[in-house]
Amino acid sequence: MTHPKPPLFLEREPYRRRRLTDGARFLPLLGFVLILLPALWTHGNQTGTAAEAIYLFGLWIFLIVVAALISRPLRSIQDQGEGAGPRGPASPDRAALRGDAPE
Repeated sequence: MTHPKPPLFLEREPYRRRRLTDGARFLPLLGFVLILLPALWTHGNQTGTAAEAIYLFGLWIFLIVVAALISRPLRSIQDQGEGAGPRGPASPDRAALRGDAPE
C-alpha cells in the first residue's frame, strides 16, 4: 500500500524570489509587445504622431518604474545571498574578485 504524498509546500521567500525573477524575465517581452501596438493602430486608423509619441514615452516611463519596483527586492535578496559562504562575508577570495583586497 502506498502512502499518499503530502501536499507540496513552498516556503514564502523562495516562492516570492521565483515570482520576482519570473516578472523580471517577462517584463522585456511585455514591453516589446506594448511597443509594437502603435504599429497596429496606425495601419487602419489615422492616429496622430503626437498620440503615438505620448504613448511611447508613457510606456517607457511605466516600464522604468516597474523595473525599479521589481529590482529593489531582487537586489536585497541578492545582497543577502552574498554573505553566505563557508568563510563568511569577509572572505579574502571575494575581496580579491571585487578588486578591493587589502595590500
